[in-house]
Amino acid sequence: MDYKQTLQNSIKRIDKLVNECININNDGVPLPSWIELSPIDICNRTCSFCPKSNESIAPNQNQKMPSILYTKIAQELRELDFQGTIMIAGYGEPLLNLDVIEMVKLFSEFCNVEITTNGDPLDEVYIKKLYEAGVSKIIISLYDGEEQIDYYNKLFKSVKINNYILRDRWYTKEDNYGVKLTNRAGILSDNVLIEKEHKCFYPAYSMMVDWNGDVFLCTQDWNRRIKTGNLMLNSVYEIWTSQILKKYRTHLFNCQRDLPPCNTCDADGSLHGEEYSKIWNQFYEK
Repeated sequence: MDYKQTLQNSIKRIDKLVNECININNDGVPLPSWIELSPIDICNRTCSFCPKSNESIAPNQNQKMPSILYTKIAQELRELDFQGTIMIAGYGEPLLNLDVIEMVKLFSEFCNVEITTNGDPLDEVYIKKLYEAGVSKIIISLYDGEEQIDYYNKLFKSVKINNYILRDRWYTKEDNYGVKLTNRAGILSDNVLIEKEHKCFYPAYSMMVDWNGDVFLCTQDWNRRIKTGNLMLNSVYEIWTSQILKKYRTHLFNCQRDLPPCNTCDADGSLHGEEYSKIWNQFYEK
């Protein structure tokens, strides 16, 4: 495997998922096409490039998303005619929450559902249950070495399932560990050159939902600094069309990374969602 090719394949795949389901409602609002859910706030690994390796930044908390919350989210998205992707991943190892199977059942009834995992909890039984529940794809990040390739290929072959992706992530710091490394909105490095005049489209097409319903500006904000609402108290649509998101979109679409945490973030942010930014600008001009 070549991690650079793996990264390019991932970028192309996500771009296709994001841009092929642009859904504009009757008010001219482009609905999100990518919603990441964090079903649990604990991980069984401590990768050096991940904030979870530092307890002062992202401590393990044995907290999981309650059924009343993900049921509410599913109901609201169905009513909005959500046509995008639910990515079950977030701030921990999602498969440590066995309720993920029920979550997949709910969301797969009307949209694409994927899971990103380190693969450790997977066995034949778990894989079968996830795919019977309706998961579209399981993405496995391999951190130990090339030997994991054969292991997972054999595991999925044994249950006759082909809808999975293996990502090589076992590299050294010199190769950025095989990931598209960022400073997670400034919390992992103090000496990164930040492009203050650089567009970012994360809030144009995506939402990041924590286990307790808190919605954050984007998946990069691991310090959970900018909360745009809480889905136990607010609806998906209320948060998606909120004034705080309008403020950030207006700044970021115009190359202004002057608001926290964007002013310390080195993520590109312009890989996906440019068409969404154009639609939002048209909506705001009205």
